[in-house]
Amino acid sequence: MKKAVIVPDSFKGTVSSERICEIFEEKINKIHPTCEVVKIPVADGGEGSVNCFLNALGGEKIFVKVSAPYGEKTEAFYAVINGDTAVIEMAVCAGLPLVEGRKNPLLTTTYGVGELMLDAAKRGCQKIIMCLGGSCTNDMGAGMAAAVGIKFYNTEGQSFVPVGGTLKDIVKIDVTERNKLFNEIEITAMCDIENPLFGTNGAAYVFAPQKGADKISVKVLDDGLRHASEIIKKDLGIDVADLPGAGAAGGMGAGMVAFFGAKLQPGIETVLDTINFDQKVDGADVVFTGEGKLDSQSLMGKVVSGVAKRTRKKAIPVIAVVGGYEAELTEIYNMGVTAVFATNPLPLDFEKVRNKSEENLAMTVENILRLQS
Repeated sequence: MKKAVIVPDSFKGTVSSERICEIFEEKINKIHPTCEVVKIPVADGGEGSVNCFLNALGGEKIFVKVSAPYGEKTEAFYAVINGDTAVIEMAVCAGLPLVEGRKNPLLTTTYGVGELMLDAAKRGCQKIIMCLGGSCTNDMGAGMAAAVGIKFYNTEGQSFVPVGGTLKDIVKIDVTERNKLFNEIEITAMCDIENPLFGTNGAAYVFAPQKGADKISVKVLDDGLRHASEIIKKDLGIDVADLPGAGAAGGMGAGMVAFFGAKLQPGIETVLDTINFDQKVDGADVVFTGEGKLDSQSLMGKVVSGVAKRTRKKAIPVIAVVGGYEAELTEIYNMGVTAVFATNPLPLDFEKVRNKSEENLAMTVENILRLQS
């Protein structure tokens, strides 16, 4: 084995993608000491995406004081890569961990996300990659939009910053005062779900309960999203009602398209394009990938399937090392994965094996590499 590429997602809650790369490298150096190792820790748009871009490409992490979900100030960050591209995780200032013990998507805002975008624009960034996921909000990105100058008006003609519970009060949207810097910025939103904005499969009904919404609140939130989409269509001429992915991050997928003309794209595709993955795997004998749990969602634009589809075109074997799997592996194989290995040696509960995740991963990797001799 002369060249191996390692491109894993993290094992959520146990092992980071960076550490997984290190474990692979240690074992490869032990068994194949002359092998070139290319480490590409990745994320699919959720937590850790900024760090993964920085690890893969270098760049600068920018820290900024912005608004947290309830308006208080918090220190958040984003990355600048390639000199002109900002990578922003919306969850750093509008994520669930920030409202632990006080969840309420009727009241939380994405205003801080807009402040991060504005800071990046003022620094001269020409591209923004927005990572959607892990939100505690359901405001359709209206807070984000307000932070960059977009106006929302109620029946009294007063401008206000809508939250999930007040989307229903919007009667007019005016984008003419949006900061002019955004006229020249290309924006991509990393989105790994296809849920529409509203309805039984939309943002409120599917995701708001985990953000603290009860049945009554879910109905209020869903009605608000439906109403806001009608105002967007009336005032902006954009129909986001049935847009796949519009329901991401509490409807922020719709907001990215309506307020910024963003492109919604599967997260792993954005990552692989940005890090020039197709060039990095040239000449590789094998590609190792993986994630904590391989299941039906893994087939819908997650790391393993995304890596497999790209690598398949080059006829390079792809080995997925995962914490466990519940998916029908035939579909995974059809996507281009050569083989799947689970790290848990016995069918034990997650809580019983999580503390041995690194040890089990290392043993599994060594067993696989011995086949490559």
